[in-house]
Amino acid sequence: MSSPASRPVPPAAANLLNLRGAVDLSSLKRPAAPSGPAPSGPAAGTPQGAQPGGPDEGPELKVNVTEANFQQLVELSAQVPVVFALWAPYSPESSRMLDTLDRVVASYGGRLVLGAADIEAFPQLAQAFQVQAVPTAVAVLKGQPVPLFQGAADEQQVRSLFDELLKVAAANGVNGSLDAGASGAQEPAPLPPLHQAAFDAIEAGDYAAAAEAYRQALKEMPSDHEAKAGLAQVELMDRLQSVSAQDSDAVRALAANEPDNLDAQLGVADLDVAGGHVEDALNRLVAFIGRNFGPEREAARVRLLELFDVVGAGDERVAKARQALARVLF
Repeated sequence: MSSPASRPVPPAAANLLNLRGAVDLSSLKRPAAPSGPAPSGPAAGTPQGAQPGGPDEGPELKVNVTEANFQQLVELSAQVPVVFALWAPYSPESSRMLDTLDRVVASYGGRLVLGAADIEAFPQLAQAFQVQAVPTAVAVLKGQPVPLFQGAADEQQVRSLFDELLKVAAANGVNGSLDAGASGAQEPAPLPPLHQAAFDAIEAGDYAAAAEAYRQALKEMPSDHEAKAGLAQVELMDRLQSVSAQDSDAVRALAANEPDNLDAQLGVADLDVAGGHVEDALNRLVAFIGRNFGPEREAARVRLLELFDVVGAGDERVAKARQALARVLF
């Protein structure tokens, strides 16, 4: 596999934490062995920040990922973000990426964990994360994947991505830290009450209730950007939760045959954002807006702005799409 040019994807742009079905990590679960030595890496059931050998050893912030310990790392992502570095011995860029990630993760003082996975030894992981090239970095938060980048990325880019990743983690209640020498977890900072209500509703799969909580938060504080982004995300999740693979194929076929069918174009844009094809989704709606007028044009424009919130205002693809939108509108 060849390695494309680096294109970091800010976590806010990913099909974030609760877009079910984006990647099914459950297929990689393995039952615990009845006996034998414990796998390397953070052990299931070990208190956050503590290690099996005792608190004085400090936390393991870099783990070699295996089939045996993969599920433990996924479970750990409910406490701290876990960054999976998927690499291969034949890729010269892999070692540079691992060195950069190792150095940067260590500098965050236990707020991140790095899992290095040789995809030749663990090919199922590459399939689960839909890896197209190595090296690739993917974070996992609360068991859900957040694409980061493919190919090489310099240290400044990586730090910027990790800063955004930790903001997204905090907004979703993942505030833990594997504090060196500590035997227990740091207490996460509480979320604002309406944000906590939204998060609890998301955990229960009640996206309508989550959306209502975010709307109430926006009524109380219209400048609450996290609530605005959260509302856009849960509304997207709500639209997608009942869409089957067969439905997806049907709406894509309809959109291809009827480029001016509003519902079909909106549906495919949702699917593309959820699948990580952000640029395709935004370009699709900009093109529709450029071809149409009246209520359908306005409906597409409103949905496009909502998807901007899902992706994140700072994403370069949103900036380009905003420029394209201005050109077709004015």
